[in-house]
Amino acid sequence: MPGLLGKKIGMTSVFSADGKNVPCTVIEVGPCVVTQIKTVEKDGYAAVQVGFQEKKEKHTTKPEQGHFKKAGVTPMRHLAEFKFDGEHKPGETLTVDLFEEGGFVDVAGTSKGHGYQGVVKRHGFGGVGQTTHGQHNRLRAPGAIGACSYPAKVFKGMRMAGQMGNERVTVQNLQVIKVLPEHNLLMVKGSIPGCKGSIVLVEK
Repeated sequence: MPGLLGKKIGMTSVFSADGKNVPCTVIEVGPCVVTQIKTVEKDGYAAVQVGFQEKKEKHTTKPEQGHFKKAGVTPMRHLAEFKFDGEHKPGETLTVDLFEEGGFVDVAGTSKGHGYQGVVKRHGFGGVGQTTHGQHNRLRAPGAIGACSYPAKVFKGMRMAGQMGNERVTVQNLQVIKVLPEHNLLMVKGSIPGCKGSIVLVEK
């Protein structure tokens, strides 16, 4: 199985064997339940669907209730699919034991939303223009954004003000510092996207 769903708990730091203070993120990974097996014959590709965090049946739609009943599991709040062609059965429980200390993982999540921001905060612009000769409030302005005669348009992808954050971000090759199976916790080196309590995807 290549990965599991988890919840970001927060950040801390641990001391390595050589005495260095290593910043790390604590993730509650699993336990996840297998809710569906997809096969090449039936679905066109092989994958395993897993669910994370139980929810009440009264908060589950009828189609979802049928889906979970078919797998023989209680309704789950979050679902994710991993491409995998291996031996798993619906109802099987997967835990953080899937990962090992010293290994590397990719973590995908939704980054913190910062709302509508200008170019200095969003893209790191230095600010343009003079600071004298009647200069008013143009210090944080983006400046010119394109030619006026030819091609007489603003190119796509131009760095401008706009919505910052609140997008799917994947951080690759984070080292697993520690695995705590008794508490379903995984400690990875460095930071991961999202706020405390947000749902993340952890893949080998």
